[in-house]
Amino acid sequence: MHENEQFFEEKCVEKRTKLIFTLKRQSFRNSILLLAWMPFSIDAAGVPTLKEMIIRANLRELIGTANSASEGTVLKQQLDSRTVYRPGELLETVPGLIVTQHSGEGKANQYFLRGFNLDHGTDLRITVDGMLVNQRSHGHGQGWSDTNFIIPELSGNVQYVKGPYYANQGDFSSAGAVSMSYVDKLPKGIASYGLGQQGFMRGLIAKSHETGKGHVLYALELLTKDGPWIKNEDFKKFNAVLRYSQDSGPTKFNVTAMGYGGKWNSTDQIPLRGVVNGYVPRLGAIDPSDGGESHRFSLSGALQHVSRLGTTQLNLYTVHSNLALFSNFTYFLDDPVNGDQFSQIDKRFQSALNINHLWINKIGGLEIENTAGVQLQNDVIDNGLLSTKQRQTLSTTRRDHINENSVGIYYQNSIQWLEKFRTVAGVRSDYYWFDVDSSLNVNSGKRYDSMTNPKLSLIFGPWAQTEFYVNYGSGFHSNDARGTTATVDPKSGDPVNRVNPLVRSTGYEAGVRTGIIPGLQASLAVFRLDLDSELLFVGDAGTTEASRPSRREGFEISAFYMPSDWLTIDLDYALARAHFSDPDPSGDHIPGAIRGAGKLAVSVDNIGRLFGNMQWRYFGKRSLIEDNSVQSNHTITLNGQIGYKIGKNVQVAVQGFNLLNSKAHAIDYYYASRLPGEPAAGVKDLHFHPIESRSIRVNLVANF
Repeated sequence: MHENEQFFEEKCVEKRTKLIFTLKRQSFRNSILLLAWMPFSIDAAGVPTLKEMIIRANLRELIGTANSASEGTVLKQQLDSRTVYRPGELLETVPGLIVTQHSGEGKANQYFLRGFNLDHGTDLRITVDGMLVNQRSHGHGQGWSDTNFIIPELSGNVQYVKGPYYANQGDFSSAGAVSMSYVDKLPKGIASYGLGQQGFMRGLIAKSHETGKGHVLYALELLTKDGPWIKNEDFKKFNAVLRYSQDSGPTKFNVTAMGYGGKWNSTDQIPLRGVVNGYVPRLGAIDPSDGGESHRFSLSGALQHVSRLGTTQLNLYTVHSNLALFSNFTYFLDDPVNGDQFSQIDKRFQSALNINHLWINKIGGLEIENTAGVQLQNDVIDNGLLSTKQRQTLSTTRRDHINENSVGIYYQNSIQWLEKFRTVAGVRSDYYWFDVDSSLNVNSGKRYDSMTNPKLSLIFGPWAQTEFYVNYGSGFHSNDARGTTATVDPKSGDPVNRVNPLVRSTGYEAGVRTGIIPGLQASLAVFRLDLDSELLFVGDAGTTEASRPSRREGFEISAFYMPSDWLTIDLDYALARAHFSDPDPSGDHIPGAIRGAGKLAVSVDNIGRLFGNMQWRYFGKRSLIEDNSVQSNHTITLNGQIGYKIGKNVQVAVQGFNLLNSKAHAIDYYYASRLPGEPAAGVKDLHFHPIESRSIRVNLVANF
């Protein structure tokens, strides 16, 4: 027996609960979850031996435990080795996922996965420390997912799944779901200070202390950044975290307070013709008064209790957030005098309670692993759309007060029928209530909807450390509550059709995972996903709207290889075809849908005092119009860092972003806009946001 496996089993015996040991054997996913609270968890002292066990010796543990070829866990060691321009890019450790930005740094990122342009999070469910990041019925767009409140040094691990095959994943999870945990304690305190080009400066202090039976962790981050833009971005943000946790005995819990605030100027997407004719520089803005400010405060608690009856997990949280966003995508198309700038306001209190219970029983000689859970959420929202000029209000287009409630109930079981065959079956039911009080009375109203979705996974093997998967499941995304009750367009006065509150997705997948080569974990998945209604980005309003039914087909391949203690290689590539599934003369291509995406990350450590990493990213072409007559180009970026360990507790690193100094685009759209002197109907053109030019940062980290 490997010494680390013996260490794991000894700890299980110390806990004196057969369930923990059984879950370790039965479900690697659940064992990773348990590691987050056991005394020898991924954030505790002595971690490297356990990490080595998971990353190297026991990569094959996913064989025999994973439910699909496209799920996985990214450990803290891997997250710490990434060089990221913005916190949301940590999620690019998920194979096939691209994270970009089309506006100011304080705005939510734009996400691409499995043939989707997910806008700011329409079909990718993101949770951080158990709290749902996606915001329903948001002022800028459905599923708004702002990750600027993440402090990378506190991230524990990232767990991800793809497709609607998992009963515990609800709204927004049709393409996938990503969950980031936070650590309960730090081995040593962290004092970090960074300086760089483009006005970058960042300071961080974080530490944990043993207090009574538990630990107190605190962190404070301050950051400023101007970016390469002609109009300085002047992005300023603060982050603060205060956490108390206990993990002694059979019960673990934590209580966490978080605070974030940000303020920025935006350089939004610009028209290609404006750059060609010299009206606007490539790094310039049509409307330099665009920008915004945002804040987010949360209070959350999590509890996990292990007994002879099973494991019960509970998390409860409330979030208050506020956003004022000023944008101008069409310039002078609607208002040739004042311009088309508009403000989107969103203020909300979001509260949720999630509880689940895991237990194992035997029926007819078969051991059955069961999970049942309930998820409750309430959003009290005030949002609005205003016409503005240089951030000053000219008129009010709409104001809405929304009360949105949901209940999700699910059950899932895993049964090992034969030595080489097991199943995972589940069912989920969701119930939604919408209550909209609009400034335009005809758009007010109440709606109710519900949906039940089955899930099934068949797993064959393993043979020669290789396992095969077949997955089926249906899921859903919710639509903006305002669209479910609206009868009139508040801007034009034209009649509109109400959208369905919940939209079903149906997915199919077949895949293989292998760990036949020591140190290598590789997987291949082929998938199809059908949506009853597509969510599309509307450029002139900055929102999403329901559209035609669609289908996506493609494959993903990923490989993580650690041939030695000092070298890790992480590679993934995905290719998808996305198209509308109903006939229409305009064409069947989905504007903005990603085709190909690939990443290669190489990290070097444990070779003396030096360490470093390099990350190459390929962001493939997208169709920008239904008939495919206009396409974006692909984008290739290269980031990296090289560092030196001055001593046991001090290190310095030089980080480089866009090292190739590419002039490519971070995002592309095709729609009509109007510059001064152009026809009243505007000009259809490609609009783009350039990627940031090459920049260098120096970061000094001291542990104490």
